Amino acid sequence: MKQTIAVLGAGSWGTALSMVLDENGHDVRVWGNNPAQIEEMNQQHTNAHYLPELVLSEGIVGYTDLSAAIEGADFILFVIPTKAIRFVAKQVAPLLTGEKKPVLIHASKGLEQGTHKRISTIIEEEIPASLHQGLVVLSGPSHAEEVAKKDITTVAAASETETAAEMVQKIFMNYYFRVYTNQDVIGVELGAALKNIIAVGAGALHGLGYGDNAKAALMTRGLAEISRLGVAFGADPLTFIGLSGVGDIIVTGTSIHSRNWRAGNLIGKKVPLPEILESMGMVVEGVETTKAAYELAQEKGIEMPITEAIYRVLYEGANVEKVIRDLMLRDRKAEQ
Repeated sequence: MKQTIAVLGAGSWGTALSMVLDENGHDVRVWGNNPAQIEEMNQQHTNAHYLPELVLSEGIVGYTDLSAAIEGADFILFVIPTKAIRFVAKQVAPLLTGEKKPVLIHASKGLEQGTHKRISTIIEEEIPASLHQGLVVLSGPSHAEEVAKKDITTVAAASETETAAEMVQKIFMNYYFRVYTNQDVIGVELGAALKNIIAVGAGALHGLGYGDNAKAALMTRGLAEISRLGVAFGADPLTFIGLSGVGDIIVTGTSIHSRNWRAGNLIGKKVPLPEILESMGMVVEGVETTKAAYELAQEKGIEMPITEAIYRVLYEGANVEKVIRDLMLRDRKAEQ
């Protein structure tokens, strides 16, 4: 059945997900705050800054008016940087009348600075449960560039409301985009956010010239500390060997499509962080997430040596080679 879906965010991931939804026959409205970009999407049917050389369906319609974009929507999909989630959710809430309750979805990955809150928590704080049918987290190993080209992709739709998760699964699934439902919202969100830290580290190893052994060590031990933090907050440890754990680490820790990997690669090549962030043209969530995760680990007394090492490089100007050597020379331990 054809559904009306408002996609809030006209970046690469928002655009790619819009293409999936349009492919599945839905009415897709993309909201963005850049009038020139929205005009380009409507007139040229392109989004050249984020997905160059790809042509969008004429069925994908861009909006700069948030109220018009979400009016009568069956689903509202947040695909915006973490730092903008609360601001946009505050704007959405008064526009929902309660007469037609949409399912809320978010496909962003990060933790709020200062509060360290997960994105679903932020949305729940700003949009009362009485105004929607449920909140679903859409996450997994997925590069926007590959989804837009209809490469095979699998993700998870996580929600405490099983019916809502199944509704999201239904609108997205097709022959190249497979969705699994999941009830561990905490694990899926933390896995999605924290793996960006490991991707920065993996990129730095590459930039320094290290080989596959080092990258495998980083991703494996990085996953171990992600799991420790996640379990401390109530996540199911099995989630971290699934799509939002192992899957997401593989895709972001090994690919040039990952902006977190690319940022880390430049760090390994000794490019200053401000220069890296300015040159990326897109938000590098792993940088701010490193700070949030480091602070959370300190608060909870959880050992996260890799996260701490990356924090020292990003925020304290530590020498990356020395940090790696310090990690390798830590006290001897059992693996489990």
